[in-house]
Amino acid sequence: MKKSITYWFVFWVIIGGLAAAPLYFADNSFRLNLMGKFLCFAIVAIGLDLIWGYGGMLSLGQGLFFSLGGYAMAMHLKLQNSGTSLPDFMVWSGLDKLPRIWEPFSSAPFALAMVVLAPTVVGFVIGFFMFRSRVHGVYFSIITQAMTLIFSLLFIGQQPITGGTNGITDLQTVFGFVRADETFLRVMYLVTLGVLILSYLLCHRVINSRLGRLLVATRDDESRVRFLGHNPVVVKTLVFALSAGLAGLAGALYVIQDGIISPSQMGVRPSIEMVIWTAVGGRGTLLGGIVGALSIGWAKSLISANYPEVWEVIFGLLFLTIVLLLPKGIVGTIRDSFSGLRKPAKTETAAAPETAETKKELLAVD
Repeated sequence: MKKSITYWFVFWVIIGGLAAAPLYFADNSFRLNLMGKFLCFAIVAIGLDLIWGYGGMLSLGQGLFFSLGGYAMAMHLKLQNSGTSLPDFMVWSGLDKLPRIWEPFSSAPFALAMVVLAPTVVGFVIGFFMFRSRVHGVYFSIITQAMTLIFSLLFIGQQPITGGTNGITDLQTVFGFVRADETFLRVMYLVTLGVLILSYLLCHRVINSRLGRLLVATRDDESRVRFLGHNPVVVKTLVFALSAGLAGLAGALYVIQDGIISPSQMGVRPSIEMVIWTAVGGRGTLLGGIVGALSIGWAKSLISANYPEVWEVIFGLLFLTIVLLLPKGIVGTIRDSFSGLRKPAKTETAAAPETAETKKELLAVD
């Protein structure tokens, strides 16, 4: 009980600090906008931590789902910004008519639905066929990385429809509001923070539900879960699709605040950076996703601004140092440190029955 109170106290303190950011950056809209983007990254990291930290599925394809949600939102905003004219990149490509795939995105409800549905469906299909074939471990990571690369090349090659290498750019207005307006940036920051809180609470609810216990049990011993009558394919597919949907939602919020989306955000490198956020924050903690995304985001921004010529080297060394010194991440290390101070050492004999009871709870059949 005391552990739960401490956990939620820390969580709401962090949220309170984030909620105060518009006041702290009242005279610096650039920093506030940057902070809003980092909150989008935190939503992705929470979803990745759900499947990696609790499910043991290291996905290197979250950039794909992030970009699918981003493109869905950008297509609607581009049509809004273009008015009755064709989007500029379509004119440059020689089109004289709006492609059919773009037509439904003139509707805001349709676009908002596709922000979540498109990445969720793609994640469900990819996950189902991989998990049904019992693909796991490094092979799962390689396939998700390959899917990201394939989609990236596909979007680059479809210049008249997707904008090619440049992507969809110059999104000046959002639902009638000027995107660069300071008041709008503050509102969008708070909206993004609200989505982050809801995403966290949803994932927390999942991992503390029967589905979450089955997910952890599947990670530890998939064969035993199958033997007890459960279907690991369904469990892993549902959670993977949920993670994809959260990434798509984060991508849409990112596009609103950045005003651009391109295949470069769908590539392998962004997906690897998302893994770094989770690893640095501490996988298997959920809260680590938030801490990792914000920490790495600010570190990257400050180092690149002050040391533009060698910032990648410094950033790489910083990441290696954190991983080597804090293998469980920032939050995981702090949690273990406080647990060690609070709890007396237990003998091996006393711990064995507790472990067995935990396994029974995880694998209980209704």
